[in-house]
Order: sequence, then structure tokens, then C-alpha cells
Amino acid sequence: MKYVKFFACALLVMAMLFVPSCGRDDDAETLVIYTTFRQDFVDPIVEMFYEETGITVEVMLAGTGELISRIRAEAANPQADILWGGTLISVAGSRELFEDFQSANEPHIMPEFRNTHGPFTSFNVDARVLMINTEFIGDIEVRGYADLLNPELRGLISLTDPAASASAFDHLVNKLYAMGNGDPNSQEAWDFMEAFVDNLDGVMLGSSSAVFNGVANGEYWAGLTFEEAPMSFIQAGAPVTKVHMAEGSVLSGGTVAIVSNAPNMSNAQRFVDFVTGFEVQNYMEQNLAMRTVRTDVPTGPDFVPMSELRILPVDVDVILSMRDEWLDRFRDIRER
Repeated sequence: MKYVKFFACALLVMAMLFVPSCGRDDDAETLVIYTTFRQDFVDPIVEMFYEETGITVEVMLAGTGELISRIRAEAANPQADILWGGTLISVAGSRELFEDFQSANEPHIMPEFRNTHGPFTSFNVDARVLMINTEFIGDIEVRGYADLLNPELRGLISLTDPAASASAFDHLVNKLYAMGNGDPNSQEAWDFMEAFVDNLDGVMLGSSSAVFNGVANGEYWAGLTFEEAPMSFIQAGAPVTKVHMAEGSVLSGGTVAIVSNAPNMSNAQRFVDFVTGFEVQNYMEQNLAMRTVRTDVPTGPDFVPMSELRILPVDVDVILSMRDEWLDRFRDIRER
């Protein structure tokens, strides 16, 4: 795998993970990508990009919040070219860190996910799900958020802090719209939130991976996560399943964006066009358990067709304007 060099970082500690034989020609074209995606998802797409372009890629793997903070700290001397991952809800508040860019593939992207915010090209359709351990949960039925109030699940529900995790914040938004009958500021929405937090019994994990790993190993019986997270466990035969909430799903566009003043700007633009092209989008839908954002790619074998989901309409600008207030209210509930 000479096409890619991987870096992984967690909190303030960064570990260098070099792929064997990943020697680099100093004169070769390069691209530096910060990504929230797991390595087994990134690998085949980066290889496809290298084979088509000859561009050597360096990748840093971390959570959305950590990568945004890093890009902000490096703004005077950018080290990355691309942020790959993070939903529009989680990245649009940092618009000043990224270059405006319209991909050549915009006409093929689903209308509701087209780029209207300048820098942020939609890469995938991101849905929240509940991940269930079918072995431990037994006869307890979980069809949606309301079922998570079951006293038998007290202390057995895993999630991360929405102030620190993009996927957890997206679930917070989904809960508010779903349980507030479309009004995230309603009394019904926040009454549910209080009951939900009470049934967590203090559980609040430190990372998104801890959520789905905890469900897979039976430490927790249900987890609030993103749609592709359970797929590798399901494919490996683990006793887990994913549930689309009966109350409805907020669908977000997972994004790819070019860092402002990126050192390898033309290569970054090529990458955005490449990963939103039909070949990559069809490959990830059919083989990598990631929903395409294009209108011309057929539904893959791991997905319920979007036409069969109950989709909740939201206004991204409203969510961005309310983000801090909602996080403060959630924190207040937790600390009571």
C-alpha cells in the first residue's frame, strides 16, 4: 500500500501509524486528508484515487471536533488539504476554515443535499440508527426512541456527549425533532429528553467507537450511533442489528471540504470530484455500507431504501443557530 500513509490521533496524543513499505518520493504529488471515517472504509477509496491520479495520500484519522480544532490551530500554516467526514450540521459552523468549491458532480447529487453553504460538498447520506444487541436484549422491543425509556434498559444504553461528538449531536437533533412532533423547542421534546437522560443512569461514553463496540460486546444493549457503524459487526455474524427509529430520521449530508489555503489545492479539488463521482459512490453503496448521495446509484444490499424511511424535515440554519442553546440545556439536564 505505497499510495497512502496513515496517521491516527486521539485527544492531544498523536501516534504515527505507517503502512508497511510506504516510502515517499519527495517530488511526487501529494494530498493530506483529515478524516472521521474508519480506516477500512478509507483504504479502498484512497487506493482507487491513487490508481487513477498517481497522487500519494497522507491520512489522519480522528473525530470531527478534534479535526476541526486542529485545522483551526493550523490556519496560519495549513497542514491538511481536505476534511473528509462530519455532517453539515457539525461542520457548517466552521465555514471560515474552508474554501468555497462547487464540484462538477453537483448536478448528480440529491437536490436536498446539494452544496448551498459554499465549501461543503455532500459525500454521503448520513442516517442515525439504534444499534441493538439481540442476544442480551431478549424480548425487549426497541423500535424507536420512545422504547429507550423502558426501565429494563436503565444504564444499558450507550451514547457519547453531543458536545464532543458529531454523531451524538446529530442524535440530539433527531430526538428533539422526532419527539417534539417537528418542533425541537417544544415542551414535549424536552420532557422526553429529561426522561431519556434519567434512564441513561449516568452513562456517557468518550467516543463514538465506544458506543458501537460496547453494544457489540454486550456491555450495553442499545446504542445511539450512525448507520454504517453496525454493518461490520452484522457482516461478521455478531448478534447485533440496526433499527431506524419509528418516530422518524433526520438525514444529514456527510461532507467533504477543502481547507482554506490548502497546500495542494488542485489535488484537493480533484479528490472532491473523484469521491463524488459515480464509480466511488456506487462502490461504497454496494460494498462499504455507506449511503450514496447521488441520484443515479442504486440502493445497496445493506440498506432500507430511502423511500421506505420516515424522514423528518429540518432546517440546517435553525439547527446551527440553536446548537449552543440545545447543548447547554442538555448539559443542565445531565447535571441535575
